[in-house]
Amino acid sequence: MMRILNRIFLLLTVGLLVMPFDSVAQCAMCKAVAESSTETGSTVATGLNAGILYLMIFPYLIIGAVSYAIYRHRKAQRASLESED
Repeated sequence: MMRILNRIFLLLTVGLLVMPFDSVAQCAMCKAVAESSTETGSTVATGLNAGILYLMIFPYLIIGAVSYAIYRHRKAQRASLESED
């Protein structure tokens, strides 16, 4: 079972590394609005930055939750193996 999971993880990692990264920068319209609003003293750029941070935190929360679940599962497996011995 672990071999299959390791192979799937390896294939996903290689697949992500091989994919081209076309979206390197933000769109020109967003950049223009953020720059012009900053110069005029508007809070549009602040709202845009807050939105970006809001969207950015969810992948980290998901990765953290999955990592914690894997940690708990492996800890329980080790404990059950030790109690059998």
